[in-house]
Amino acid sequence: MNYKETATQIVTLIGGKENVSHLEHCSTRLRFTLKDKNKADIKKLEAVDGVMGVRQNVQCQVIIGNDVVEVYDEVTKLLGELSDNGEQPKEKQKIGAVILDFIISIFQPLVPAIAGGGILKSLLMLASISGVMSDQSQTYQILDLIGGAPLYFLPILVAMTTANKLKVNQLVAVSAVGALILPGMTAMLAEGATLFSFGVENIAYASQVFPAILTVLFYAQMEKLFTRFSLKSIRIFFVPMMSLLITVPVALLILGPLGYNVGTIFSSAIITLYNQFGWLATALLAAILPLMVVTGMHKAMIPYAVSSMSELGMELLYLPASLAHNIAESGACFAVSVKTKDKKLRSTAISAGISAMFGITEPALYGVTILNKRVLYGVMGASLIGGGFAGIVAIKAFALVGPGLASITMFADKSNPMNLIWAFATLGLSFVVAFIAVLLLFQDKKVEETEAVNLEKAVGMELLSSPVAGRVIPLSEVKDDVFASGMVGAGVGIIPEIGELVAPEEGEITMIFETNHAVGMKLKNGAELLFHIGIDTVQLEGAGFTSFVKAGDYVLRGQRLIEFDLKKITAAGFDPTVICVVTNQDRYTVSSFNLENEVTSESDLLAVTTI
Repeated sequence: MNYKETATQIVTLIGGKENVSHLEHCSTRLRFTLKDKNKADIKKLEAVDGVMGVRQNVQCQVIIGNDVVEVYDEVTKLLGELSDNGEQPKEKQKIGAVILDFIISIFQPLVPAIAGGGILKSLLMLASISGVMSDQSQTYQILDLIGGAPLYFLPILVAMTTANKLKVNQLVAVSAVGALILPGMTAMLAEGATLFSFGVENIAYASQVFPAILTVLFYAQMEKLFTRFSLKSIRIFFVPMMSLLITVPVALLILGPLGYNVGTIFSSAIITLYNQFGWLATALLAAILPLMVVTGMHKAMIPYAVSSMSELGMELLYLPASLAHNIAESGACFAVSVKTKDKKLRSTAISAGISAMFGITEPALYGVTILNKRVLYGVMGASLIGGGFAGIVAIKAFALVGPGLASITMFADKSNPMNLIWAFATLGLSFVVAFIAVLLLFQDKKVEETEAVNLEKAVGMELLSSPVAGRVIPLSEVKDDVFASGMVGAGVGIIPEIGELVAPEEGEITMIFETNHAVGMKLKNGAELLFHIGIDTVQLEGAGFTSFVKAGDYVLRGQRLIEFDLKKITAAGFDPTVICVVTNQDRYTVSSFNLENEVTSESDLLAVTTI
């Protein structure tokens, strides 16, 4: 891969560097926060060499795979220093989307440091359990302190990421939060301190997340306030001084205790859920993780996992479930590599299987799993079984990192040596079940689109079959300038072989032309479809068209809507191409399948996903 060329194309197709307000990356994806997401050309992005797929929700996520760091470095060179410049997105974001973007931007960058330290501590624990190193030796204790440093200084790390997201002075924000974990401050709070005659609650702020977030949020307001009213000549010291002077006392008296209680309640709620539903919670979470990862919803679990690690020093739901899912992805990919006759798919499956075995599942998901329903079902079933087993034996994770073979020591527990044994058992069970299931279920099929997301039940998505049998053509090739330009909506054209139009999915018929040559339909997710039979066929005044539905009818997938006489249409000199478009395309992402292929009413045609 030419990293520089890939990066250049990505930046161009997301709307240029002026359209980017924030960029970060995880283990496989570039994560852009765009000022105007409508400027991103998703279809062209997916066609860029080195791009495995694109997901656009709160962020524009460009999936790269194992080369993400190299591409990220090239992208940052092109973007330079990012700034909003006071610009606002044209489309007002929902509050939920804003909050999710804020959470991801704060917690995602923390993972490498926490993961590195956690794995180091787990390796030391394993060395102690096996007798390789005594936990009483100074070498062990020093290395253990090194491994624990990221969690101990978690408030500082959170202050940095929060300040970066809010675009305030990072060093002053870190100083404000750092004041809470000063050794002298900790000792004073333990002895019973007062501030302005108010008692200060004794809280150990080391390893705490939410007090740091609240403190930096408050500091950001103070910085903006004093910057606005301060004289420019003294701003360099006056703004930081006044911001610290007000922020730290407010944090000690109000924000710190509030954040501490939020974290405690958050962790307690998850533990209560786990205690209430037991192994079933782990099993169900593991089963739906493929869908969560594809839609990016799994990122919502990171705050809980970080909080659990800082509060309890362990995590007992998300990471055990992730172990079952990750290894199930690996087993499924190796099964596909054994059974497929497609050399390209075999190569992809082997590479993705190895990555999933080591805890990185995106290559497996986007390269293999979601391209085939049978593989997806095998993965979900194996994850359910593996996750259920992990929940029954109650394995606990002690490091926040993608569970896999290389990081399996994250389950080492000195007080319970069987915890690691059960983790290995979960790994083996998930792999074997997935391998056997996919070996039995998988069948080769030609996939024309990397966007083939066969997840009908994913959030806001409807997968449509073809409404007519025939050959699919791009909308731009339809011989009608209005439709071809995309003005009416996004979709495709189909050159029909049989004169029958059927419902591509269940929904409500919203309108039908008097001449029966066009019909409107509304899907369950709100997408509005228009089927137009032929070009200028309105001039036939209904001759050759027979309707079997009326406005207000609720129809099922495959139900007959209209019959039309192909011979009569062509004999009259009209183009019989059937046009299928989503008319309210501003609210949906529309992806097409099987372009230039022959299709039937059983073939996938469009995926319509809520933006």
